[in-house]
Amino acid sequence: MKILLLGANGQVGFELARSLAPLGELVCASRSGTLAGAAPCLATDLARPESLAATLDAVKADVIVNAAAYTAVDRAEDESVLAQRVNAQALAEIGAYAAAHNALAVHYSTDYVFDGAGSRPYRENDATAPLGVYGRSKRDGENALRASGCDHLILRTAWVYAARGHNFLHTMLRLARERDELRVVGDQRGAPTPARLISAATAVALARLLARRAGEREKLLGTYHLCAAGQCTWFDFAGAIFARALAAGLIARAPRLVPISTTEYPTRARRPAYSVLDCSKIRDAFGLHLPEWRAGLDAVIGELAG
Repeated sequence: MKILLLGANGQVGFELARSLAPLGELVCASRSGTLAGAAPCLATDLARPESLAATLDAVKADVIVNAAAYTAVDRAEDESVLAQRVNAQALAEIGAYAAAHNALAVHYSTDYVFDGAGSRPYRENDATAPLGVYGRSKRDGENALRASGCDHLILRTAWVYAARGHNFLHTMLRLARERDELRVVGDQRGAPTPARLISAATAVALARLLARRAGEREKLLGTYHLCAAGQCTWFDFAGAIFARALAAGLIARAPRLVPISTTEYPTRARRPAYSVLDCSKIRDAFGLHLPEWRAGLDAVIGELAG
């Protein structure tokens, strides 16, 4: 089995390159044509249709895993054409190729497809109502993949971070070394999810899906939520980061944290206030029992300290 991994040098892609390797022949692609550590790979830019088409035709993969995305939430408000191209139009092309060549497409989406007005964890069949360009482009990408008719898994996740890359964890650690006090939003609620958890769960789900007979496999296709268990605010997450980082010796002192409201921290794009995702469907379908978000943070801090 041949697996094509798009976006292989991103936070999730980096971890997928490790977790998917045991499942078959893995071909990695990134926009720059390099992986972490400058190792070469295929150069594939979802913003350039000819680049994506050339890669799909050359690799002829049985499974296409798309970890590439336009993720600059605020900048997307001013770059809507680019966000739509990468997050939606490219998915229509991936889906069309997968449908024509009997391939399976695995794609990652986001909690931002919801408006955050709910009061219970969102289920896969809840109505989507994105608040901004980024969320709309991701919703449109989901819909394009479904409309293609290809076999697919859409995995929605949220608040992704890792030991590498640009993310909330690294921003907090940097600011802890620079400031005595930090004001952090305390009225947005979600589930911080490590990239390594996403990649490990993807590999398990994919292996179990492919082990099924064709008729049984079809029942497992579709959309799933994939996040760490539990929930917290960004303020809570920051506090947990500082407590663990201090104990691990990653920072010399923890700054004083002050909770603020979303209105006190205006951003170009609106964020959902409540974006907790119900992950019971993926648990029941694939036997995945996802760890609580604090356990994931312990693992990432341990990796940084190790």
